[in-house]
Amino acid sequence: MAFGKGRIEAFSDGVIAIIITIMVLELKVPHGDSLASLKPLIPVFMSYVLSFIYVGIYWNNHHHMMHIVRSVNGTVLWANLHLLFWLSLIPFVTGWMGENHFTQIPVACYGVVLVMNGVAYSILEKVLIKHNGKSSLIADVLGRDWKAKSSVVIYALAVGLSWVSPVISFLLYAVVAAVWFIPDKRIENKLSQQPSESKKQ
Repeated sequence: MAFGKGRIEAFSDGVIAIIITIMVLELKVPHGDSLASLKPLIPVFMSYVLSFIYVGIYWNNHHHMMHIVRSVNGTVLWANLHLLFWLSLIPFVTGWMGENHFTQIPVACYGVVLVMNGVAYSILEKVLIKHNGKSSLIADVLGRDWKAKSSVVIYALAVGLSWVSPVISFLLYAVVAAVWFIPDKRIENKLSQQPSESKKQ
């Protein structure tokens, strides 16, 4: 059975907004009034910026992906909840990593959450393609998403490297975020080639 996609988009937007709100609430106001009092907050702020970018990337890509599908079904709803579950853990590992100044275990756990977010997003892509059909616009645009697959591999590599150097792991997370920060034009370019009726879907 197929359903309209409006509610899944609205629910996802709401959850992602709450995730960002939780993250910003973790930024504690310093007790002092000097610039020196901000120094202990630098790792926390760095973690927040990286995670804000990641959550923004997922929201952006989720928005584009849902824009090109006609409908969803029960499997898609559960796959979307699976993604939102792992996204909801980002504030926890963000705060843990920042408060402990990028030590080994928190940095590794941050990477594990990124891996699972990447896997969950790929699963959502696959079930959307299966539901909408191999000849659908989403299948045409996202058929083999090597960018997403390579990102998961880099996350996993960074998790392993956290036992060697947590700083290198953090830098790898930042590099992947920078790559995804550059807008992916595949969907927009494809839509621009479609007749006006297709763009209204």
